[in-house]
Amino acid sequence: MPSRDTIVRLVDYDRKSFEAFERGLRRLGWKEATKDRGTGHLSFKDTLVHILNVHEAWLVAAAQDRWEVGDDPSRLRKNVKSWADLDRYKVRVWKGIDSLMAGLKEDRLERRVRVPWIPGRYSLEDAFFQTSFEQAHHLGEIIGAMWQMDKTPPQMMWIPTLLGKKVSVA
Repeated sequence: MPSRDTIVRLVDYDRKSFEAFERGLRRLGWKEATKDRGTGHLSFKDTLVHILNVHEAWLVAAAQDRWEVGDDPSRLRKNVKSWADLDRYKVRVWKGIDSLMAGLKEDRLERRVRVPWIPGRYSLEDAFFQTSFEQAHHLGEIIGAMWQMDKTPPQMMWIPTLLGKKVSVA
């Protein structure tokens, strides 16, 4: 089992990489961010909303027994109609995660969580890795779509993102 400190680093990385992609997509403008790219969640904006929804569902609703917080993802995509709407949702999700992290103890990582869409029970540790790996997957979709646009995507490598190290990629 990973340590609490490892989970803290993972969540910090997830937040920083999400924010890097959000900044990069904001530079493209709302029209480009909402254009159908043929990816799993169609637009860049909808992909960002989905990533936030995954974090909220697993780390706020399931991990903290706060199911009233988790919204229907399709409704969220429709309700996020501006960068300000995305900001409000992002703040809500990260505030919920910050609440979880503030009380996180090593033994709590073994605590069981349950989600209605996947049968079975999983540990809180599983929930952290689920959200992180799913975010990476969806950021990869954005990367591919940006390369197709001849745009350089934001950085998401662990060391430069988490530790602030600059790299030159050939």
